[in-house]
Amino acid sequence: MAVSPNLIQRIEELLARLEPLLPPAGGVDWSALAFQWRRRSYLGATIGHLVPVRRIATIAPDDLRHVELQKQSILRNTEQFVRGLPANNVLLTGARGTGKSSLVRACLARFGSDGLRLIEVDRHDLTDLLDITAHLAGRPERFVLFCDDLSFEPTDASYKALKAALDGSLADAGENTLIYATSNRRHLMPEFMRENLDAAYDADGELHPGESIEEKVSLSERFGLWLSFYPFRQDDYLDIADHWLARFGVDPAAASEARAEALQFALARGSRSGRVAQQFARDFAGRAGLAGP
Repeated sequence: MAVSPNLIQRIEELLARLEPLLPPAGGVDWSALAFQWRRRSYLGATIGHLVPVRRIATIAPDDLRHVELQKQSILRNTEQFVRGLPANNVLLTGARGTGKSSLVRACLARFGSDGLRLIEVDRHDLTDLLDITAHLAGRPERFVLFCDDLSFEPTDASYKALKAALDGSLADAGENTLIYATSNRRHLMPEFMRENLDAAYDADGELHPGESIEEKVSLSERFGLWLSFYPFRQDDYLDIADHWLARFGVDPAAASEARAEALQFALARGSRSGRVAQQFARDFAGRAGLAGP
């Protein structure tokens, strides 16, 4: 029996409309160097999957200046991991714009050709950590699960999933995964003065408030390697600005005359961070390009 062309067309249109509602077909494209864990709803069910990152915002380790000790530590730890040697989960904390996230991406630039892979996991998806590691079980690559700008509110229970993944769950995360996290808070959660006062002034206060504080501190302690970052001195900031001006092709003579302007740029931003130095260099190089030779 012949099938009506109109019926075939309607079926094709229906399938095209249904396709966005279904999970992606096929497996993970493991040829990618970086992935993002994304959760989407399909016909009422929420499913997480690895999405390859095609354009990676990598940065060379040599482009990160005045964080030499931190850089040596994380590169050494990552090399141990890539070579199958014992290595630690890493927590990078401290001043904003000092290169915490960039150092993690620099590890991918250095060791991507040796089998390192980076998976970005949002804080709200930390409850999926054990599901993610199940996807990675048996893979020959070495995976760093990257949680950027990590912090938790007092009512946020997702930190317990991170604690379990770091150390404490009956399920093993696997020898081919590590967790690298960055945060502006050393202990990842806010701490309040009232936590020390409640026992004395609140009739319904907790009998052992110290245990509540220990609960918060215990999360950061499960990272085996802590790296702390501090605000840059003025000379360090100017040196970083000079470095990026050279990277953007600014004439050395023009770059040397831009130092006062670089300080004004930082003053307006209220920060002498490496991020601000790069932003200034990008702005200065762009204006120089508009002005022409």
